[in-house]
Amino acid sequence: MENCIFCKIIAGQIPSAKVYEDDKLIVIKDIEPKAKLHYLCIPKTHFAYFTEMDDDKAETLKYCFQTIANIYKDLGLEDGYRVIINQGENGGQTVKHLHIHLLGGEVLGGF
Repeated sequence: MENCIFCKIIAGQIPSAKVYEDDKLIVIKDIEPKAKLHYLCIPKTHFAYFTEMDDDKAETLKYCFQTIANIYKDLGLEDGYRVIINQGENGGQTVKHLHIHLLGGEVLGGF
């Protein structure tokens, strides 16, 4: 998408603190961290909402979660972490490109 900040980061048009990248996703440090460690796992396929889910997008999300399971120790999250996907304005989604927040590196408060 032309005006999507995450698509621009993926394309290399905007610099980011990448900590992992492959052909299907990137993981970057969040620029406004809510925990000592705060990463964003961003699929390279652009879609904003779960309501846009089809088989290909479901496979993309599956791949994201499998990758997170393989790299969480490399990210310093071996003592535990929180996984968050915000959806829509009331859910706190500020970028309309589905992404997965990974928060950790400290004891996180409850809800």
